[in-house]
Amino acid sequence: MKETTTLPPQRVSSVDAYRGFVMFLMMAEVLRLGRVAEAFPDSAFWAFLDFHQSHVRWVGCSLHDLIQPSFSFLVGVALPYSMASRASKNESVSIMWMHTIRRSLILILLGIFLRSMHSEQTNFTFEDTLTQIGLGYPILFALGFASEKVQWGALGVILIGYAAFFAAYPLPGPDFDWSQTGTTADWEHHLKGFAAHWNKNTNAAWAFDRWFLNLFPREKPFEFNGGGYSTLSFIPTLGTMTLGLIAGKWLKSAVSSTLLLKRYLITAIALLVLALAFHFTGINPIVKRIWTPAWTLFSGGCAFLLLSAFYFVVDVKENKSWFYPLIVIGTNSIAAYVIADGFGSFIRGSFKIHLGQHYDAVFGDGYASLVSGALILLVEWLILRWMYRKKIFIKI
Repeated sequence: MKETTTLPPQRVSSVDAYRGFVMFLMMAEVLRLGRVAEAFPDSAFWAFLDFHQSHVRWVGCSLHDLIQPSFSFLVGVALPYSMASRASKNESVSIMWMHTIRRSLILILLGIFLRSMHSEQTNFTFEDTLTQIGLGYPILFALGFASEKVQWGALGVILIGYAAFFAAYPLPGPDFDWSQTGTTADWEHHLKGFAAHWNKNTNAAWAFDRWFLNLFPREKPFEFNGGGYSTLSFIPTLGTMTLGLIAGKWLKSAVSSTLLLKRYLITAIALLVLALAFHFTGINPIVKRIWTPAWTLFSGGCAFLLLSAFYFVVDVKENKSWFYPLIVIGTNSIAAYVIADGFGSFIRGSFKIHLGQHYDAVFGDGYASLVSGALILLVEWLILRWMYRKKIFIKI
């Protein structure tokens, strides 16, 4: 009998461009647009850019808030291609599982390492992008073998179960000690009524971290996360990755770009309508920092829209060359993440050594962070372009 082999799937340029766009937004934090906005307080333009380079205080969404869910969504999109690639090499399921567990552990440990770079000891924290993905990745991989019906069902269980977990946790009573939360009873962003179950550092995930994070060695006992972030957000993040997994399966099996785009857009609208309905009825607010189920739906809808836009422009209209700078970043996203997170300060310091302490004030102090940030971005991109040309890709 003639042996047949499965051809490995081709890379999808629109996915690389979308991922590159997301990573660019993260890398662009070095521009420190908030400092420029402070220098020009009467400028609506810089205030607008500052808002979209910052996380909202609690409820709502900025462009910056879509970085982590987009990155997580794209992990799901890439999984069907990764599984098909490994199948084309005749890898057994057990070998695939070994690779999955290794990838999960590396992502978790890399996240902890990057968060510990400026600490006196290991900073055991699990709320950043890499550790959140790593914690949920094995479950996502298992769902990769399941039918679409099972995947949608798993998404429902994740979101309903997580919402019930928060809803069952008691609200602060009249004698509650607010000093242990890093906030106050009259904080302007607190939600009222049933939605108060999702308030900052008085919720079920905060209570879990007050137990879980204190199992690790720390300089002082953990009481709260200043931003309200939590370890258990990896559960609804898994929901975001599952939406990406479904989108990736549709993309990989698409026979018509028109039908695929219609499917994406209908799904996006449905997710956004559900999220906004839950939010405005007070059933579940849209809060990125604790990744509420409504946030999973809302950000998932946005991710479907963004993927649709990139797919239409890059692949359908065949404008790949327009997005070369983003594709360079997107094809080596782990390298981009590490370079942006670990080398920005080093590059900034090197410029001050070699160009002078005030080189970035060439256009005035108000634009100093913009000048230095743009130069750092350029250096980081040139490193990634060199890696791209040399076909040096960091894969986990």
